[in-house]
Amino acid sequence: MARILIIGSLEAELGTAARIAAARGARLAVAEGAAAGLERLRGEGADLVLCDVMHDVAWLIDQMAAERMACPVVACGRPDDADGAVRAIRAGAKDFLPLPPDPDLIAAMLQAVAGDPERPVVRDQAMASLLARAEQVARAEASVLIMGESGTGKEVLARHIHAASRRARGPFVALNCAALPEALLESELFGHEKGAFSGAVASRRGKFEQAEGGTLLLDEIGEMDPRLQAKILRAIQEREIDRLGGSAPVKVDVRILAATHRDLASEVARGRFREDLYFRLAVVRLRIPALRERPGDILPLARHFAKRYARANGLPQRGLAPAAEAVLMAHPWPGNVRELENTLHRAVLLAEGSSIGPEAIDMLEHLPAIAPDAVPLPVALPVAPPAKPVSALVGRRMEEVERDLILETLSHCLGNRTRAAEMLGISIRTLRNKLHEYRAAGVTVPPIPGQPPFALPVG
Repeated sequence: MARILIIGSLEAELGTAARIAAARGARLAVAEGAAAGLERLRGEGADLVLCDVMHDVAWLIDQMAAERMACPVVACGRPDDADGAVRAIRAGAKDFLPLPPDPDLIAAMLQAVAGDPERPVVRDQAMASLLARAEQVARAEASVLIMGESGTGKEVLARHIHAASRRARGPFVALNCAALPEALLESELFGHEKGAFSGAVASRRGKFEQAEGGTLLLDEIGEMDPRLQAKILRAIQEREIDRLGGSAPVKVDVRILAATHRDLASEVARGRFREDLYFRLAVVRLRIPALRERPGDILPLARHFAKRYARANGLPQRGLAPAAEAVLMAHPWPGNVRELENTLHRAVLLAEGSSIGPEAIDMLEHLPAIAPDAVPLPVALPVAPPAKPVSALVGRRMEEVERDLILETLSHCLGNRTRAAEMLGISIRTLRNKLHEYRAAGVTVPPIPGQPPFALPVG
């Protein structure tokens, strides 16, 4: 369940966005202005902020950055308020939501910040056995380590465990440990006291305290710095945390779920992950099979995604033709469920006639596998290469080449920021910052799935 903070008056069109979000299961908090919104973020946190451009979006984003709050801000306003939109995007807003809001666009935003709230789609016996085991341990308080390749659905399983647990009425808070630098990650996890660092003008609760009475997912925990690993270990053992700049520990009641695409046992053997933390996290270990290991799930998932994206894009629902199903079953799916989802999104947009035929199944060529301990390098998506691809770049500015690569990758991923960042070998934060720069320069950026594209004028 996504936690949405709305800054602005609910009596205007922003209230419509609030009602749509609430109807789709979001937990809402409301603040009348940017200062009041900042106070709520300090105390309660949020997964997403919707801020009316009539308020000082730039000030809010600057304060959040100074206080190390890693929460996306979406500016909201009338489509004819181009100046307000430009100011907000230049200030660092993640996106601009035109008012009155489109229900499908709200749904796409909620999905982006909260994942799929539905029960996992499972037909294959291997995955069914895993889901049964997950539901068996869900009602316990033990920590759970969820392992699996990128794109297998680790966060979806974590949310399912939370929903089936005794803590289901409490919050589910997720934090991607790979997406934030160490200094910001520590503040996000443990919070801070007033004066703890430059810009800390007030006390703030971190993710541990925000998840009080509920579940905290530490996604990609294998990327965490060893110094923070020690603090996580203490939090699990003592059930208390130390805010940055704090003088006394703070008791917390949180269940820990952790997820990783790495082999943590091997990381322990190499000295890159604490052995004591590994054993604390891996009280129960759940390994999600790669999609190629559970072929019985391919077609049920494909049908599920076809319905979802037809609905999100306002298109007629079409079934999969037998020839299209054969193409899907023959593919090895190196990108797992995430790759299948993107493929079906493309297919829904490209399909013609009464069904989705094989001509609409546009597969990306296989990308070279990257070892878990290797440093990922930017990978260009496969296109027909020119005779001398490097020579063709001579004379172009480096920033232009980088911009074209990023935008082309994002287009091939149908606007999926997370997948594009993985392919490019950069953090999602770096990608978003680049996109903000491009928008501010008037460049059209591929939208979030379900959102119509637009380019902001430079004024």
